[in-house]
Amino acid sequence: MMNLSILTFNLLNSLVFLQTNHPLAMTLIIIIQTCIISLTTGMMSSSFWFSYILFLVFLGGMLVLFIYITSLASNELFYASIKSLMIIMLLVTLTLMVASITDPYFWNMLTKNTDLMSIDLLPNMPYTEATPHLTKLYNSPNHLITLMLVNYLFLTLIVIVKITNIFQGPLRQKF
Repeated sequence: MMNLSILTFNLLNSLVFLQTNHPLAMTLIIIIQTCIISLTTGMMSSSFWFSYILFLVFLGGMLVLFIYITSLASNELFYASIKSLMIIMLLVTLTLMVASITDPYFWNMLTKNTDLMSIDLLPNMPYTEATPHLTKLYNSPNHLITLMLVNYLFLTLIVIVKITNIFQGPLRQKF
């Protein structure tokens, strides 16, 4: 049920992205979307290493895009519509209500107060237990995703270098 809630928030975030027109708001929504996708990927696998690497790769790309966007559109005002904010809040509330009604353990999970500092997991976890999960990143089905991420980073590097040509002056002209 938690996966359904995360996927619903992912869909809501995508719908909000379609309604925004400010570049900085779009950047923030893409960063939130990356966090949600990384959380989903980490919950589907038994190790969070792949989702951590995915988050760092996308965050690095977003920082480059953020610098580029703020140099071009730094003086634009951000207008938030009250109507769209109310619709988003209503959809989030409905999602939480449906999750709490259909899953009896949902409120238990939210209100359960466990002291994580008292749990000592490291002595019980040998080093070799996490090793097979890390090798799955480069094995047969997942190696294509790794290659796609490497190609995406290389293509992003080439595009950013071509966009920010130093010899043609600054990115934002002073008027």
